[in-house]
Amino acid sequence: MSTTESIASSQTSLSSWRKSDTTWTLGLFGTAIGAGVLFFPIRAGFGGLIPILVMLVLAYPIAFYCHRALARLCLSGANPSGNITETVEEHFGKTGGVVITFLYFFAICPLLWIYGVTITNTFMTFWENQLQMPALNRGVVALLLLLLMAFVIWFGKDLMVKVMSYLVWPFIASLVVISLSLIPYWNSAVIDQVNLSDIALTGHDGILVTVWLGISIMVFSFNFSPIVSSFVVSKREEYEAQFGREYTERKCSQIISRASMLMVAVVMFFAFSCLFTLSPQNMADAKRRISRCSPIWRTTLPRCRAPNPPLPPCWSMARRSSPWWPSSNRFSATISARSKG
Repeated sequence: MSTTESIASSQTSLSSWRKSDTTWTLGLFGTAIGAGVLFFPIRAGFGGLIPILVMLVLAYPIAFYCHRALARLCLSGANPSGNITETVEEHFGKTGGVVITFLYFFAICPLLWIYGVTITNTFMTFWENQLQMPALNRGVVALLLLLLMAFVIWFGKDLMVKVMSYLVWPFIASLVVISLSLIPYWNSAVIDQVNLSDIALTGHDGILVTVWLGISIMVFSFNFSPIVSSFVVSKREEYEAQFGREYTERKCSQIISRASMLMVAVVMFFAFSCLFTLSPQNMADAKRRISRCSPIWRTTLPRCRAPNPPLPPCWSMARRSSPWWPSSNRFSATISARSKG
């Protein structure tokens, strides 16, 4: 083979997109999308149309650049199989590594508690209210669900990511179906209330405060940092020996970028659909009660002034099942990160 053909072959290999890249893109998406998705439309839409438009502009840069920076930190280690704990110890010494690992643990550990409780509550609600089955012992249910999550993780990172990538599809479908099904109920209330002369930048309900508080929910909704270390190790083992670290970094950035774009597209479409469906009064009531979107839909949609078409069965099924996917995916990814990081 000539030098020119060799270079062309190398460039073709470098530009290829593998099935494992798609699996990891969906795995990152599944890790990021959590219960905050159901609260995000309320927090973001409470201030009206302008704050959520600002957050739409900020969503991708926040999701992409933060996770890319963390991925680059993990890539900077000398050992391709080294996780984030080994990398920070390599850069900051043993004492610094222990301190950073300690902080990293306390940044992630609360997520295990939150999603452990969420999974249990969701299952109990689904079992009792949707399936109309007799109540179960909460302690036994919690233990069995945790063991089920640990059982999947026990088989290794690759199986966990593959399972998560499959679970992502029903969740994406749930959000998209719900968003599309809400379109007949859209109204112009949120647009009618926009008055540029009355817009306040500061204050309790000002744009800056609304955007700032909305970003906190957005970060929680778009956060897949617990699995970044495992993701980088997997990509380094797959690509670095053959193509080098620079290419591996570009490939990781590409996967993170596509996962971030998928998150922004799905979640922001869901948020805007909720915003155009619910009136400002509904948003304020939901915020006051710290409620998710679904309880507000149940109480407001029958009284919407839209053409009042019947809710399709798929909307009801998606609404009932959608809390399952984010909780299970994120819990699995987080506990895996702690076991390997």
